Amino acid sequence: MTIGFNKPYFTGKETSYILEAVRREKISGNGYFTQLCHDFFEKRYGFKKVLLTNSCTDALEMAAILIDVQPDDEVIIPAYTFVSTANAFVLRGAKIIFADSYPHHPNLNADSLEPYITPRTKAIVVVHYAGIACDMDKISELAQKYNLFVVEDAAQAINGFYKGKPLGSFGHLGCFSFHETKNIISGEGGMLVINDERFMKRAEIIWEKGTNRAAFFRGEIDKYGWVDIGSSFLPSELIAAFLYAQLEKLDQIQEKRQWIWQYYYQNLEILAQKNLCKLPYIPEFSTNNAHIFYLLCQNLEQRTALIEYLKKQHIQAVFHYLNLQKSPFYTTYQPQMKTKELTNADYFADSLVRLPMYYELTETELDYIIQHIKTFFTTSFTSN
Repeated sequence: MTIGFNKPYFTGKETSYILEAVRREKISGNGYFTQLCHDFFEKRYGFKKVLLTNSCTDALEMAAILIDVQPDDEVIIPAYTFVSTANAFVLRGAKIIFADSYPHHPNLNADSLEPYITPRTKAIVVVHYAGIACDMDKISELAQKYNLFVVEDAAQAINGFYKGKPLGSFGHLGCFSFHETKNIISGEGGMLVINDERFMKRAEIIWEKGTNRAAFFRGEIDKYGWVDIGSSFLPSELIAAFLYAQLEKLDQIQEKRQWIWQYYYQNLEILAQKNLCKLPYIPEFSTNNAHIFYLLCQNLEQRTALIEYLKKQHIQAVFHYLNLQKSPFYTTYQPQMKTKELTNADYFADSLVRLPMYYELTETELDYIIQHIKTFFTTSFTSN
C-alpha cells in the first residue's frame, strides 16, 4: 500500500448537493449554490465581492483584464511560483519581472522589491506560498508609493491571515484555488475577490463573457448584450454545489490539517536541531493554514535521494516549483531581459520537498513517514 501525496476528502454532502442542483433545474453557472458560496466568503471574511471561477488561473486572468494590463507593462512576480501566476499577465502582453524569495521562506522578498520598480511597472503580484502570508504592510507601502496595483495569488491561502486580516483582502484583487490538492476543493475551481469598488461592476461583466447578463437576471435591466471583453469564467452549479459541501466543513478540515502539520513538525524538529534539514518558517505576522508541510534538504542531490528513498518505502513525496526565470518559455518570450541571479528561488527549487498532506492521514501513517525520514537523514544518505 502506498501513502500518496494527496487524497481528495469528501465530507459526504457533495453528491446530495449536486443532485439538489439538478433538481432545481439549473446546472449552468451563477445559480443557487454559487450564491451560497459567494455569501459564505463575503460574510465569513468580509470580502467586498467575490466571484467563483473555474480555476485560480481564471481568477488571475480576470485580474489582469481588470487592472488593464497592456503590452510592455511590467508586472513583478516571484520566480518561485506556479506558471499561472505569470501566464495570466503574459496573455495581456506584459513583461514579467521576476523577483527573489527570502532566504528562509519561498515568499516574495518584500525588502528587495523596490529596485525592480520602473515607470512601466503596473502591478506587484504576491504569492502566499503554503498559505503563509507575505509581508503585506511593506508591499502595500511600495504599491502606494509608486501607484501600483497589488494582486494576491492566494491559491494556497484559504483561511490564512496576516495580522488578523484574511489573505485575499489586501490587494486590489485576490485569487483563490479549489483544486483537488487544496484544503477546500471542488476538483477544479477558483475565486476572484474584488476589494476595489471600481472593479466590481466590470468584474461581473467579464465573468459573464463580456455581457451584463447577471444584471439582467437580477431584474436591473430589461435586456442584456455584449458590452465588454470577457470569457466564460464562471463555473457550473455542479462545481459550486460540491464546493459548498466543503465550505460547511471548513473548520473541521482546518482543525485536522493543522493537527497533521503540528505532528510532522514536533516529530521532525529533532532533524532541524541537528542541522540535517530545515523545517517551514512561520513569521509572527502570519497564521499557518496547514496547506503544505515541506522539508528543505541541503541540495538537489539530497532532495532527489530522499524522494527516491521514500518512494521505495511506498511514500509519495514531491518537489514543487522550478525557477520560472529559467523556464524555456520565459527565456524565449523575453530573451532581451537582463535577468539577475535569483539564488533563493534556485535554492527552493532544488531543495524543497513536500510530504503527504491530506485530511485522512492517520497517526499510524504519519509515524511510518516520520520514521523513514529520520532513517534517511541519520543513516541512508550520510552513508552513501
